[in-house]
Amino acid sequence: MKTPEIPSKSKPPKADVLLNSGSGRRRTLIYGRVSTGDQDAGNQIAQLRQYATAQGWEVVDVITDVASGSKNATERAGLGKVLMLAHQKRFDVLLFWSLCRLSREGARQTIAYLTQLESFGVDFHSFTEPYLSSLGVFSDAIIALLSALAKQERLRIGERTRAGLERAKANGKALGRPRTSMDRVEEARRLRNERLSYSEIGQRMGVSRVRAYQLVNE
Repeated sequence: MKTPEIPSKSKPPKADVLLNSGSGRRRTLIYGRVSTGDQDAGNQIAQLRQYATAQGWEVVDVITDVASGSKNATERAGLGKVLMLAHQKRFDVLLFWSLCRLSREGARQTIAYLTQLESFGVDFHSFTEPYLSSLGVFSDAIIALLSALAKQERLRIGERTRAGLERAKANGKALGRPRTSMDRVEEARRLRNERLSYSEIGQRMGVSRVRAYQLVNE
């Protein structure tokens, strides 16, 4: 007999507080995870369904994993499927119980998953941690954090190849990506001055919300 999973002791947010979900009915994918086969994710899934219904969201799929949160997306079939469906734009919001249900792989990899969702145009929301959400009043702060961390990761990667680039430059080769066109930067700043959200700027310019933030703050 499966043991019901013990819910987090943190007090869940009130389900009657609607988030900034934009226009239309949001397609929502619920992701749940338990660590062992003798646990049951039924309790967390039921509460996530209730929450999504209260927000007016349409639950289009429910995906669960029975695996340690320290395993990556290639080792967790459910998480791998979530990312594939996000890439295919099959849903608009990923809803999960808490961030540790999504991943316990460490801060860098967990942030990478959230940034990847943003790059696909998919929002995320933690049921028991409403501040960990790309929706609602904390969304701009979360996007700013993701942008800063993504920038640091790019710098770290760049440092590993700096020596080779400098040698090529010394040989007269022009390498590297061109700087962002100032026209794009100015367009993003103009839209922001018109009080558009980063999500709306991204939609207008055909980029992710994280990229829209970067352009405004270039």
